[in-house]
Amino acid sequence: MFHKSFRPLAFEIYIKDVTKLTTHGLDAQMRIYAAALKAEASYDWPISVDEWARRAREKLADGPWWYVEGAAGQGWTMRANREAFYRYRIRPRMLRNVEDRDLTTRLFGQKLPAPFLLGPVGVQSIVHPEAELASGKAAAAFGIPFVLSTVSSVSLEDVATAMGDAPRWFQLYPGRDPEIIASMVARAEQAGYSALVVTVDTTMLGWREKDLENAYLPFLQGLGLANYLTDPVFRSRLARPPEEDMEAAILHFLSVYVNPAFTWDDLSAIRRQTRLPMLVKGITHPEDAKHAFDLGADAVVVSNHGGRQVDGGVAALDALVEVREAVGPDAALLMDSGIRCAADVLKALALGANAVMFGRPYMYALAVGGEAGVRQWLVHTLAELDLELALAGYRSIREIDRSVVKKAE
Repeated sequence: MFHKSFRPLAFEIYIKDVTKLTTHGLDAQMRIYAAALKAEASYDWPISVDEWARRAREKLADGPWWYVEGAAGQGWTMRANREAFYRYRIRPRMLRNVEDRDLTTRLFGQKLPAPFLLGPVGVQSIVHPEAELASGKAAAAFGIPFVLSTVSSVSLEDVATAMGDAPRWFQLYPGRDPEIIASMVARAEQAGYSALVVTVDTTMLGWREKDLENAYLPFLQGLGLANYLTDPVFRSRLARPPEEDMEAAILHFLSVYVNPAFTWDDLSAIRRQTRLPMLVKGITHPEDAKHAFDLGADAVVVSNHGGRQVDGGVAALDALVEVREAVGPDAALLMDSGIRCAADVLKALALGANAVMFGRPYMYALAVGGEAGVRQWLVHTLAELDLELALAGYRSIREIDRSVVKKAE
């Protein structure tokens, strides 16, 4: 692989010297190259998001794979999400001193190491047996916030214990039983979650063709119910505890999980239940965003659920532009749906997001290597973002604005 005159030892000394002067990007690159020099070690982690996905597909059966990868209907919304990112192009600036970079940002008074989070993805045990414990611990190792789903495979208390003092948020599906909702909010506060993310676009499940073809809904197997099965109010609704009658527990979960009657009044009631920062997730219409802030939301997450709910819907990135124009420059906006790489992060920030949430990419990494896989994906993502920022001509995430991108003709 290397020329006979190449000296591996000299290269390793070079790596130690040069990475003292840099942050994530060059350090990660050089370590990957260095792994190739050692006969006893190889760098076997995927690099591209497509390769992470390919390796994940090899490990997962059809049901779990399509539950993660599938979309609503014919997948037009999911496709629109990616096409929207392609329409915007980064316009780099040259001859600027970018030797030192700063990826940090602030949300709700808390300094974060990068402008992205691990977004809420439910039922992670179908992807890897370590489930949310793996994702949470990997995020904690970098100080990246982890957003735990209501329908997690591990209880919110156990995830909190595993993460220690690391930042974590709790995502809430507002179901039919307000007392169960109140109980979960209180549990999240007590367990040290620092924000509440109320998802409002899933009052019913979308028409997900692949899940229907595979007849695969993990909840029917009792998966993803950890927060319900450990909730005192939910358990009080059962004639017998889940340990004695899991089928009855599953049926009761199905009766309270979704709530097509959920309205702005109900959202306002949740706002009154907690002092935590409340984010409203699943907004794509500017008027809905303004209404959420009027009701006391601390932030809005512009999202179409990764294309899993409404087929033929507006791309989340296009919605972000409209929402930012509607709510003004100071309102806190996050965004998910279609985020795959560092360039996507930079484009979303330029178009109005304060931060973004990753979903499917870290699920691929979880499938490939559990906690170690998610950690390695985070190393790559931080490195790529660091390089993308510098090569675009900027030293700080806080410098990114609308001038960074140009819409293709």
